[in-house]
Amino acid sequence: MTQPVVPNRHKAVALSCVLFVGVMVGAAFAAVPLYDWFCRVTGFDGTPSVASVDVLPELQPREREVTIRFDANIAPGLPWTFKPKVRSMTVRVGELAEVRYEIENLSKTDTVGTSAFNVTPYQGGGYFTKIDCFCFEAQPLKAGEKRDMAVIFYVDPSFDDDKDADGVSVITLSYTFFPLTGEAAKAAIAAG
Repeated sequence: MTQPVVPNRHKAVALSCVLFVGVMVGAAFAAVPLYDWFCRVTGFDGTPSVASVDVLPELQPREREVTIRFDANIAPGLPWTFKPKVRSMTVRVGELAEVRYEIENLSKTDTVGTSAFNVTPYQGGGYFTKIDCFCFEAQPLKAGEKRDMAVIFYVDPSFDDDKDADGVSVITLSYTFFPLTGEAAKAAIAAG
């Protein structure tokens, strides 16, 4: 009587499990940059557009006004304070505006954070256009350091032409800072 070849089946299952775990770990590391890229390209989930300064001479402010609210959050594990200098401002559609945020490292050691953002409601996200921003960049802070950072933006004039955005009079820009650790944090601290 011949015994079935069970060890090969076990090897195949074990190899499949190892391959699956490897793919999942790779997907976990790739998720943030891929999601960021997807949102920037599609405007999905209220992600604002990013424009270059070349478009500025073409901007023509319109009569419609929109209130922009600014929200700031810190994820657990990052000993910082983070707040906008103003909680809201009213801008005309197509008008270039700037808001400043203040961050401060409350710890006695150097730390590094990186921020992600969102814009609500989603009907406004695709029209909220940033010229300059601190998001998705490592921000090293020395122990006790305080810093101001700017976001330069405008609401795209085509916002006026979108029937889905007719009732939108308030747009909220929300940032959350997350701790950055490991080699990325060491490199950001070394770079200053």
